Amino acid sequence: MRHALHCTTLALALSMTLVGCQARQGEDAAPKATAAPKSLPTQTVSSQNGAVQVTTIAAGLEHPWAVALLPDGGFLVTERPGRLRHVSADGAVSAPLGGVPQVWAEGQGGLLDVVLAPDFATSKRIFLSYSEPGPDGSAGTAVASGVLGGNALSDVKVFYRQEPKLVGPNHFGSRIVFDGKGHVFISQGERNDRPTSQKLDMLQGKLVRLNLDGSVPTDNPFVGRKDARPEIWSYGHRNVQSLALDPRTGKVWEAEHGPKGGDEINLPEPGKNYGWPIITHGINYSGLKIPEAVGTSAPGMEQPYHVWEKSPGLSGMAFYTGQPASKWNDSLFLGALADGSLIRLTLDGDKITGEERLLKDLGARIRDVRVGADGEVYVLTDETDGKLLRLDPPKG
Repeated sequence: MRHALHCTTLALALSMTLVGCQARQGEDAAPKATAAPKSLPTQTVSSQNGAVQVTTIAAGLEHPWAVALLPDGGFLVTERPGRLRHVSADGAVSAPLGGVPQVWAEGQGGLLDVVLAPDFATSKRIFLSYSEPGPDGSAGTAVASGVLGGNALSDVKVFYRQEPKLVGPNHFGSRIVFDGKGHVFISQGERNDRPTSQKLDMLQGKLVRLNLDGSVPTDNPFVGRKDARPEIWSYGHRNVQSLALDPRTGKVWEAEHGPKGGDEINLPEPGKNYGWPIITHGINYSGLKIPEAVGTSAPGMEQPYHVWEKSPGLSGMAFYTGQPASKWNDSLFLGALADGSLIRLTLDGDKITGEERLLKDLGARIRDVRVGADGEVYVLTDETDGKLLRLDPPKG
């Protein structure tokens, strides 16, 4: 059964005004939202397994960054300039929702991930990651939670702050994943300050793990060490914009941008060092060697689980499992910004056995991908006129 095609009172309560404002923050003059189109435009694209139907659910989104699937069939979509919108199942896009924390929307910074709390059905709480402004032009990755209402968030609380804040517009990450065991993982970047990834007293370039109340789990690997932040789960990461939980095993997978070359997938384990910038398969965008790099391996540093010598620009990750009748069952989807594609990796257990690149003909940067319980795939394109797309898997 498809991700439900019914709007509820949530959608009806939202004020309707036009999408596409160039305002930098959600509190700026909000454009009026689009009404739902009478019929959703659909096209057919090819794949290794047959025809894929691609339906445009919504358009006119300004650099959308993440999408969360709501139980009522609608969606929450973040726009990097700092706006959170509700999109109904039939494509109506709301005015920006109120209550979003102040966002530092510069460079790669802005409003980033959105996920539903594990108890969303009763709490209506959501989590947002974003770049938070600091003193003297600095910024850092942060996560806040809030209760979703008809046209605004309430009871907004900052859940996590990357420390210290640094100056610069790049490498914020960030994705949020719940492990189903009372913990939340938060990915982030090293803020384009390479040495921070190896410094355990800084949170840049780290995957962190917290309890659902924001406290630090007592079994985190660096708890009790005076020279290390207790939030850290793993380190030596560059810029993690892909994070997902494998529902078959409960393992967390992450994917991160290399520099010029060397995008990689890791299955991060507690306390492990994933090497950036000491080991890498990439080079600087200038064509020169990474100054700190010693090669592609070094003692005490983990090898990538999977690596691309030519960077596709990974962002967004979702497992496609539990659909034995689908030709896409046991796949891992990743958005690709630089390559302008949706990457589908075929899986045999944890082993990656094949790769396919979808949606290349759209000519769009793929920022996020999510899989519905119905087996349909939802994709965001990162453009000034960004789109929310639904992919129906090949039949038969």
